[in-house]
Amino acid sequence: MANKSYNRIIDHLLQKQIIVQQMVEDLLPQLQENGKQVSTHALLDALIEKYQIDRHAAFSTIAELYAFKQLDLDPEKIGDEQVEFIRQIFFEYSEETRELMVQKKVMPFRPHESNRNILIFIAADPIDRDIYPLIRQTRGYSQFEVAYVRQQEVEELLQKVAYVENEFLKDIGESLSNVEMMDDNSAQVDEAALDAEINRSMLTNLIEGTLVEAVRRGASDVHFVPHANNVTHIHFRLDGKLQLWHTLEKIKPEAVAAVIKDRSKNIDRFDRSIAQDGFIQRKIDGYFIRFRVSVLPIVSSEFQRSMESIVIRVLDDRKVIVNLGELGLQEQAAHDFCKALAQPQGMVILTGPTGSGKSTTLVAALQTIKDDTKNILTVEEPVEYLIDGVRQLRLNPKMTFEQALRSILRHDPDIVMVGEMRDLQTANIGIALANTGHLTFSTLHTNDAPSAISRLYMLGVETFLIANAINLIMAQRLVRQLCPHCRRPVQKLDHDMAFRIGFTPEELQKVTIYEPVGCSECYGGYKGRVAIMEALYFTREIRHIILNSKDTVDEEAIREQAIQNGMLTLRASGKNRVTNGITTCEEVVAATMDI
Repeated sequence: MANKSYNRIIDHLLQKQIIVQQMVEDLLPQLQENGKQVSTHALLDALIEKYQIDRHAAFSTIAELYAFKQLDLDPEKIGDEQVEFIRQIFFEYSEETRELMVQKKVMPFRPHESNRNILIFIAADPIDRDIYPLIRQTRGYSQFEVAYVRQQEVEELLQKVAYVENEFLKDIGESLSNVEMMDDNSAQVDEAALDAEINRSMLTNLIEGTLVEAVRRGASDVHFVPHANNVTHIHFRLDGKLQLWHTLEKIKPEAVAAVIKDRSKNIDRFDRSIAQDGFIQRKIDGYFIRFRVSVLPIVSSEFQRSMESIVIRVLDDRKVIVNLGELGLQEQAAHDFCKALAQPQGMVILTGPTGSGKSTTLVAALQTIKDDTKNILTVEEPVEYLIDGVRQLRLNPKMTFEQALRSILRHDPDIVMVGEMRDLQTANIGIALANTGHLTFSTLHTNDAPSAISRLYMLGVETFLIANAINLIMAQRLVRQLCPHCRRPVQKLDHDMAFRIGFTPEELQKVTIYEPVGCSECYGGYKGRVAIMEALYFTREIRHIILNSKDTVDEEAIREQAIQNGMLTLRASGKNRVTNGITTCEEVVAATMDI
């Protein structure tokens, strides 16, 4: 900085007499002597701190200079409806992003008065460039506007919205550690003693707090795993990997299971010998979250005890992808998938193991093609995500999967989603729907796309029905994404691993492959997951190969023809993700070991 001419912001503050030149000239040498880079923000903060400059006067003037809208807020007068709106958007961000927003004192506020596609953010420092990458992470809005609000008001509103303390977990460690051990000599569970332990130990708060924490951390599942000596491990599944969150000691695992079962619908607390499924619903941070509960009796080294493993699936509708563009489909797969959806009839099949993102893709597809002119029906077990405008059938002992499928034929559907084709009966009904003017979606559990054709054939579906009914089969897997903040070029490349997913020695000379490191922004170097996919579109050549099948379906011939048509195999799709620096060779190999 020159002695008399500074940058635009400092010059403007001098002109408005918020500061005087002598202050700047006295302070600059001190900052430079300390070896600090004298940025505008560093100088401005030092001026405010040393000379007690009115911060609001300074930043209000800066906001005026850069034409930022200025809002005067009274956080106490902001209604509950707006607070819930802010909180709903705020808790869509990752925990790391929320922490940065609190640190930078920026937060979503409300939609623009004249254009609901514009979301207004309020910030105590709207010229801070670090806030804009945070703002751009917002989903559901195409444009953003930043308004200046004095720092105290932003902090008070953040306290009201962001600092939602997990009340259930307060002081729980001390309460649990003071619980007396129960007598384990009896092979029978003393229900009265169990109730007493539950009441004394604040286990109810622990369970409720665990549900809240799972939602806020973005966990997909919570695992309660009982161990000997009255120990229970609580794991969160984050980005597809189980991570130990809490170890509960000195409390009977039976008591933990009893509390969860008490809070679950459709589960009998007192039956410890059968598998049970139920659900829980809670309002967390202003939003209704559903939890699917699975209870399984398991064997323990303490054979006289009735241990149960419990897994709770977190079903957060805010995470549902409603736009095909957000799925991250690669170019050819996206083209073929959209072409299959545009057909007036036929079947689209998603295949892959449990947890490979099939349901997410199907929901995104339905969200994309639904409109008021179409009757869309789904048959699922269980119904995981509610889709507005879609009629979703819930199965029960009086309505089986097959009965539901037969019934919807009489319910005038345009589009049908069949949760899974499990046997010849359901497969034949699904195929019949596709052949009689309905666009039909379903899933299968197979290794890749060509093997789904063999699976249907082995179930007993005729080849001419398969060839004529199906538009597309897409196999997919989920791999963890590298954290963009800390990834680095791989230090020591495992060439064998790279060769396994299709790299050649020549390609390895040209491409940069990254590896995870780990930082405060991620979980061990990874953050989020992305799909790799194999989209097999049924061209005339593919249908011809299927029709000519005799005792077996020639999967290799189908695969070779599809590759000629532009299809990426799962490994090739994964290789593409590695080349683009999105994931690692190890992740792709781990996700496609069965291919």
